[in-house]
Amino acid sequence: MTTDKRNSPKKQSWVPGVLIGIAIAYLALVQYIPTLNVFYQAFRKGVGPFVSNLTRPEFLHAAWLTLLLALIAVPINTVFGLCAAWAISRHKFPGRAIVLSIIDLPFSISPVVAGLMLVLLYGRQGWFGPWLESHNIQIIFAFPGMVLATAFVSMPFVAREVIPVLEEFGKDQEEAAKTLGANDWQTFWRVTLPSIRWGLLYGLILTNARAMGEFGAVSVVSGNIGNTTQSLPLFVEDAYKQYETEAAFSAAVLLALLAVVTLVLKEILERKTRIKDVE
Repeated sequence: MTTDKRNSPKKQSWVPGVLIGIAIAYLALVQYIPTLNVFYQAFRKGVGPFVSNLTRPEFLHAAWLTLLLALIAVPINTVFGLCAAWAISRHKFPGRAIVLSIIDLPFSISPVVAGLMLVLLYGRQGWFGPWLESHNIQIIFAFPGMVLATAFVSMPFVAREVIPVLEEFGKDQEEAAKTLGANDWQTFWRVTLPSIRWGLLYGLILTNARAMGEFGAVSVVSGNIGNTTQSLPLFVEDAYKQYETEAAFSAAVLLALLAVVTLVLKEILERKTRIKDVE
């Protein structure tokens, strides 16, 4: 019995190595190799063609439209996320669990289905379609529909990152500030906001990344019209279908670099948060 107990750890010492190897192999197949192939395809003819692809009018318009979508969707979801987080973390009310489930809906529903829901609401044959058409307002296959789709898919991140921070922070300092004569805005700006800044920034980064990289919902509601309603992810698909592979991979490199920047900022915020927790 004694010999078996001593040898048991040695016999199983290979298990962690095998598991790590499987994880690395899986990541290599689904992430590392495809990512390296994107960069290879974009730069295989040199830097000159890569730069020229990034100066095409279609690409510049798609990049500007993507940036504009993020500039609109991120502030909207920031305000919504802060309001939702405040209401959920500071008040107990009937239906609180339902509200949390609704906030998490973009996580569980397919983006394509989300785009279809917008079409059924604001399309020509949708619920609000006749009224919008009578007032000469176009939502679907236009920029407003793209904004709605982008805002929907990126909605939960700020709220989901701020809610646990507010719950951990508690109400004591806010109530003390109000006791000293601070109004609601002063309490928010000088007490609440500094305490949630890292969670808020983390949510903003994730919201921006999702807004700029969204494909499914935007594809359904935009019509994917070049130089009109074509975002950067849609440009990649359209260029690849038109056998303009270099342009497609060049745009894909830009999106990949955005993902890398997001991961770096995410890691920096996580480290700052851990340091703050230790202090």
